[in-house]
Amino acid sequence: MTYFEPYPTFTKEACVREAVNFSQSDEFFAAVLGDKVIGKIYFSERESGSFELGYTFAAAFQGKGYACESLRAFLRYAFTLPGVRRIIAQIDTRNLRSVRLAERLGMRREAAHRELYPDKTNPAQFRDFYVYAILKRECM
Repeated sequence: MTYFEPYPTFTKEACVREAVNFSQSDEFFAAVLGDKVIGKIYFSERESGSFELGYTFAAAFQGKGYACESLRAFLRYAFTLPGVRRIIAQIDTRNLRSVRLAERLGMRREAAHRELYPDKTNPAQFRDFYVYAILKRECM
């Protein structure tokens, strides 16, 4: 579920450690279906009222509307928080499903960054990323 993320894929042991770290952080939220965690949402303050949104969902739950439903609700929640006026998402240009999801959420493409992050399998190559954004007044 982290193929397009700009960090190495975790081993099983690293996943367990990372889950513990997530549970102790104010920047990570679990997307839950019944009693099962199906994804995670990352939300981190940048500057001047801007926050970054990230998300990963387990492969078995992709393409079924869970991410869209979760993120739509999360955006509504996030914009009720003090100081949140703009939310961005950086998306690997190859991740067309995530691009379509951001657009379904009402986010607009604001930038395309060339060779922004190293490729996780070949650090000598760099991947292109889009920046999508939405303003509070566009979401509420």
